[in-house]
Amino acid sequence: MEIKEEENRGIQGKVVAVMGEFGLVGSVVCLELLLRGALQVRSFDCRKTSPWSDRLKESGVHCIHGDVVSKEDVEEALEGVDCVIHLASYGGSGKEMVRTRRMEQVNVEGTRNVLEACVKKGITRVVYLSSNGVVFGGKEIENGDETLPYLASNQYVSPYDATKSTAEQLVLKNNGRTVEDGRESLLSTCVIRCPIVYGPGEEKFLDRLISDARLRLLLFKIGDPNSKTNFINVDNIVLALMLATIGNPINFFEFLQPLLKDLGYDMPKSSLSISLAVTLGHICKFIYRLLSPLLNQPWIPQPLILPPEVYKVGVTHYYSIEKAKEELGYEPKTHPEEAMTETISYFKDKKRREVDGPSIYAWLFCVIGLPSILSVAWLPDIGPIPFLRTIALFIFRSMLALRIASMIVVTAHVSEAVYALWLARRVDPKNAKAWFWRTLLLATFSLRLLLRRAKEVKQETIREGLVTNSWPV
Repeated sequence: MEIKEEENRGIQGKVVAVMGEFGLVGSVVCLELLLRGALQVRSFDCRKTSPWSDRLKESGVHCIHGDVVSKEDVEEALEGVDCVIHLASYGGSGKEMVRTRRMEQVNVEGTRNVLEACVKKGITRVVYLSSNGVVFGGKEIENGDETLPYLASNQYVSPYDATKSTAEQLVLKNNGRTVEDGRESLLSTCVIRCPIVYGPGEEKFLDRLISDARLRLLLFKIGDPNSKTNFINVDNIVLALMLATIGNPINFFEFLQPLLKDLGYDMPKSSLSISLAVTLGHICKFIYRLLSPLLNQPWIPQPLILPPEVYKVGVTHYYSIEKAKEELGYEPKTHPEEAMTETISYFKDKKRREVDGPSIYAWLFCVIGLPSILSVAWLPDIGPIPFLRTIALFIFRSMLALRIASMIVVTAHVSEAVYALWLARRVDPKNAKAWFWRTLLLATFSLRLLLRRAKEVKQETIREGLVTNSWPV
């Protein structure tokens, strides 16, 4: 798409800092700023690496490691900057949603630190990426606009939306404040309310749903099938960093269906009412609050669902983009079908690069079943083993049969793992060791996925006219 000269005003020849750049939106913003002629683009994030960090560094983005909660880090990063795009936030999805103290620190105190540093360093332009949740309290909104009022802090569906509301009001309150540049210039602030963002490389919302679908944990739809919400492709939010959505609002699960279908995962067939889903969300929230000291550990999975997500998925709330069109000249540049096609292509390619896994039920069957049969067959009578052995003997009738069965199971796991290693070295050499260990644990549940991968690779090779007589399957 051709970039119009007037769209680059305020960017060309300027030093721009992007706060919270290692996420999908921030990374695309940094690259777009370079494309539009920024003199220097500085990224600021508390993470040292992300899926985009290498590309950003190679493109010439100056990456700074720091935390918006630290005034010193922020002031150092904004020295000599002309404009700030403030994207840093915390607590929008998953495990982060139960860590309310960190939410308050990043979303409110971090925003205050950015604004104070801008005044101190003579920076006159701040763009803040907010959320359309700042006016959403779990009740239906159709074609809402900027005239909707803020809510009391206890009326929001999540602490995240409450802190984003506080931060947004703080940004707007600082508009017109005199900065310390020796010329009595005024700080100009702009707030952009953003809906759910999707696109190639999205790592929170879609990644989590796809993972649940792969494990067969996407068990039900939520709320009225006619409920609608806004989605926005990353290219369109980056276009001018504004509140917008492409096309008409759509039901959450209708939006999800083409992606899961192309990835080979099932859509949930049953539905839950909002009240039942909220109850389930509160149970998950209680469990994760008990686990709060461990939530930073990568082996702690994302929660199945939390109460705020129920409302955002199952209750109609969508918004108008007329003000963005009138005041910013905004027009979405990527059509919904084109955006979804690119997103599907990205996640299909990602699936091919990773070791696919079976459902959660296969994991439980093997993780519990294999140690159980080995324990009752060979270990002495300790703990629950006598009880489990009684059950096993009811099935196998004798210890000899039980031990023969355990040896057959172990032999099957080991032989299938060895075959998986041999096959993976030919069709997926990068992940060969991972296929071996996973098949050693899951046996045929993992091997059949590898065989499917081998069939796909063979079909691709045939299409490219490169098939050989030495093909392994």
